Amino acid sequence: MSKRTAPSLFDLPFPDAPDARVERRHAASFDGLLAGVDEAGRGPWAGPVVTAAVILDYDNLPEGLNDSKKLTEAKREALFDQIMTSAHVGIASASAVTIDEKNVRAATLGAMVRAVGALALSPKMVLVDGRDVPPGLTQDGQSLIKGDGRCLCIAAASIVAKVLRDRMMVRADDHHPGYGFAVHKGYGVPKHSEALSRLGPCPLHRRSFKPVRMASGSVNESDLKAL
Repeated sequence: MSKRTAPSLFDLPFPDAPDARVERRHAASFDGLLAGVDEAGRGPWAGPVVTAAVILDYDNLPEGLNDSKKLTEAKREALFDQIMTSAHVGIASASAVTIDEKNVRAATLGAMVRAVGALALSPKMVLVDGRDVPPGLTQDGQSLIKGDGRCLCIAAASIVAKVLRDRMMVRADDHHPGYGFAVHKGYGVPKHSEALSRLGPCPLHRRSFKPVRMASGSVNESDLKAL
């Protein structure tokens, strides 16, 4: 069966906070469950990418859903608990090894497909934050730039992915002390750069990322020209 054409979203204005207009438009066209998909951790030098797929109960919505980056840690944690008890959630991740083998974009898109597959219910339509619809989805899909700030189900997915990844990096700090993972979560802040220079990469580091390659001594001519 051929995939249906999703309704245009370009005539929908950017809201101050996510609302249900996107979901309502797609629900009318696809007559079924919608899932929002987002990721956390594409940019860090260390740790996994975590992806989440969320099917919300629109009669029992957590209050205050928004792009995870716009929320305090305490608010994200509170909303995470509400989402996990009121919605259907699928989760998947891609390790640093997978990111190095496939590249971060391909690893992320693959994890998104697995997160949708992990849902207890199969959605009829998948809305994905960003520019890419992951290849391999069996459902109709549409990407939505800045979707975590426009669409409730994507906002919920962004919160789940962010909270889970942050927790993983806090635990990683116990196993790989000295890098400050519990504080910066693997992102390329000055303290992480200093620790990487002092200690070298650990198994959680993405060796395909240039700062990690340089710290491990695996520097090629193109890296030097870029300095």
